[in-house]
Amino acid sequence: MASSSNNSPSFKIILGSSSPARRAILSDMGYEFATMSADIDERAIRREKPEELVKALAEAKADAIKLNLVDGCADRDIRDPPTLLITSDQVVVSKGVIRERPRSMEEAREFIKAYSGDRALAVNYVLLTNLSTGATKGGWDIPEICFHHIPVEFIEEVVKEGDMTCVAGGLKLTHPSVLPFIKELVGTADGVRGLPRELTEKLIRESLEVNS
Repeated sequence: MASSSNNSPSFKIILGSSSPARRAILSDMGYEFATMSADIDERAIRREKPEELVKALAEAKADAIKLNLVDGCADRDIRDPPTLLITSDQVVVSKGVIRERPRSMEEAREFIKAYSGDRALAVNYVLLTNLSTGATKGGWDIPEICFHHIPVEFIEEVVKEGDMTCVAGGLKLTHPSVLPFIKELVGTADGVRGLPRELTEKLIRESLEVNS
């Protein structure tokens, strides 16, 4: 579980995600960290509003990982550096409908067709849990993506290939082949990829302040 920040060895980080994009973003931010995945049934957790859904999922991931930390916090020495757990979730909202990871090729095709010539929101929630104190800090980041027309031929190619659709919303929006169809991005690419840097840095600072 050992990990440290780029600026100081005064705290440790666990990234509660198996997402390669989230791992890459946190690494690019200069942090060293351990990773753990939450074994939860995300489809069993339902909320009507996307903001409530991603918050509930990020919290459920944190709860599951805390249960799996066999050493927990009970045996911690007060002199030990704090450990911060980062969990997050993202859904895409298109035409008022929540789009999670598609369950079939047909669903992926339906998602991408809906984006063509329209707009979508990438709704993120990031949760920081200070495992030393139990305190939590969280927040939302919601980039907006406006699309040009997306040709049917491209959609079919992407759906058939498969790797491009195995994400929330059914399309890797920052992939080089998709960028020509992005008309405008209101927000940041890291927010679209699932771990907004500015929000994450803010929550790390606030979580450490609680510990100081």
